[in-house]
Amino acid sequence: MTAPTIVVIGVALLGLLSEGRPLPAGNKSSFNKLLMISFDGFRWNYDQDVDTPNLDLLVKEGVKAKFISPPAIPMTSPSHFTTITGRWIEDHGVVHNLMFNPKTLLKLTHKATQNRSEWWDNGVLPLWITAQNQGLKTASFHYPGGGANFSGQSVTRSLVESYGHPDSNETEWRENIDIVMGWFTKENFDFVTLYYGEPDAVGHAKGPETKERRLMIQQIDRTIGYLLKAIEKHNLKNKLNVIITSDHGMTTIKKAPAVEEIKLSNYIKFNQLVHFDLLDYGGYGMILPKEGKVEEVYQALKNAHPHLKVFKKEEVPESFHIAKQNRILPIVLYGDLGYNLNSRIILNVNKGDHSFTNEHMDMKTIFRAFGPDFKKNFLAAPFDSINIYPLMCKLLGVSPTPHNGSLAYTQDMLVDDIEVQLTQEPTGKKAEASGRKGPRVQKSILQKNKQKKVFVVTLKIHLHNY
Repeated sequence: MTAPTIVVIGVALLGLLSEGRPLPAGNKSSFNKLLMISFDGFRWNYDQDVDTPNLDLLVKEGVKAKFISPPAIPMTSPSHFTTITGRWIEDHGVVHNLMFNPKTLLKLTHKATQNRSEWWDNGVLPLWITAQNQGLKTASFHYPGGGANFSGQSVTRSLVESYGHPDSNETEWRENIDIVMGWFTKENFDFVTLYYGEPDAVGHAKGPETKERRLMIQQIDRTIGYLLKAIEKHNLKNKLNVIITSDHGMTTIKKAPAVEEIKLSNYIKFNQLVHFDLLDYGGYGMILPKEGKVEEVYQALKNAHPHLKVFKKEEVPESFHIAKQNRILPIVLYGDLGYNLNSRIILNVNKGDHSFTNEHMDMKTIFRAFGPDFKKNFLAAPFDSINIYPLMCKLLGVSPTPHNGSLAYTQDMLVDDIEVQLTQEPTGKKAEASGRKGPRVQKSILQKNKQKKVFVVTLKIHLHNY
């Protein structure tokens, strides 16, 4: 009979984990590199009405989630920042694509915000900075927020999109992949985020149910094929994990005469009642009424249109995770799916749009993953995009900062011998009552060998930073 195998954990390692400190830099080589790619506006089912051989290959060679749900404001900046921080919008503070100031009436477009640290830096650290603080090299290639400073720290390398940067140049897409491969192989970067502005742009301009959108998905699929070849060419197949995801979906906008569109000036007089507004930007908006006019604006709008939902800030459903943020204005509005919020005139610009509430299937998006730490041919149940953050921390061997996600939703897709279950524990008074100071990590270390008997050693370790 074969002698049983016993798994032993060193005392020094336990000491590091119990204090929530990262492993020494010399141990980081035991973790593989990570590339996270976001294709903006890639709805969860875009690959189902067009031939996508490379995306299909990833299903066999890696992990596919049926879909994932973005945060309650499915816009580019809020959603991407939730993914990279693992925090709800009310915590990280990026509440819109537009940077705005109700006092000065400032509004800056999405691309104009990318170097504005005062918009992004609200006390929450993105994974780039957390990983750098633990000895890793990180980079952001056009990823929203990557050009900002956080608590005085910047991403090791950050390329920010110029204002007029084209979204759909396939040649440039491939060049960007080559650049990133060089970062991994020639400069030993550990973690890189790469962003593409399609299929969002074509979804807005032409609509999600069009030939142009289907052609763009084929372009994305070719790009993924190029990525797979580049990984092989640079000998990264056994060293690099890849996550492919997005920030939101897309839906066709309903227009007159088929429907009665929402035009808020039909119900309120902006010049008399409104000091500042964020409207004309999809299915989500906010209003700052003039002093003493909140109730009047609310009463005028709450039943104004059958496809308009209006909340006072304090009455926004808790499940939206936005109301506690100071940047949220006193009146919050959502249109039903396909009904954009028009303020004073109806803008017939976009044929497709997003930022409708995230329970709609058209707002759901994609998740694919492959590499040495992911199982093959694994179909994952749907989960919230906020849970990508603890997964990335696990893959990189990074001790996460406090976050709202959980590894419980993604740990089954991993083949790693060390399985980490991350659970959020109560904080504040509930934590004091329970005697716990923070989230708990339970580590189960298994030696997987069918021909040997196995002892399982389970360690329960309390960490402040998880």
